[in-house]
Amino acid sequence: MTKAVDESGAPLPDAVRMTNFGRFCRRSSVDELPELFNVIRGEMSLVGPRPLLMEYLGHYSPAHMRRHEAPPGITGWAQVNGRTRLTWERRFALDVWYVDHYSLRLDIKILALTFVKILTRDGVGEPGRCEPFLGSSADILSSAAPDSLSPLAVVSRDRTHDSTAVAPVESQ
Repeated sequence: MTKAVDESGAPLPDAVRMTNFGRFCRRSSVDELPELFNVIRGEMSLVGPRPLLMEYLGHYSPAHMRRHEAPPGITGWAQVNGRTRLTWERRFALDVWYVDHYSLRLDIKILALTFVKILTRDGVGEPGRCEPFLGSSADILSSAAPDSLSPLAVVSRDRTHDSTAVAPVESQ
């Protein structure tokens, strides 16, 4: 990013300060590669709820805190179901659903879907469009995926990304 500022000296929005190289790194998710060192050191997992800023902790409800019951990951269930286009409540609901259902099978599915999302650049929001988390009074568990969903649930092709992002696999 550049260090461009407005007339009063305040930094311009991220979208304005982003360089072409920075845009490429964000779109291709290359900027996530340094997190592999955290995985090697055992501080993170490949799959799990994405770590958020420490300043958000004071805004968490007890239900939000449940996302910390699994190790943080480079990618997660919320990332393959809409990434930054999801509301905060939907992200937390998907993170808690993952905590309740995580398994090797689900992790492999998430890794495969992540690879597809990266190649197709699907779900990448515009730089600087992610709103800060300021807390919520909503019950995230009421908007979570139903418990009846198996880890083999398919990702919806719905482009609104705010409706239910998982659906049960049809019985064969």
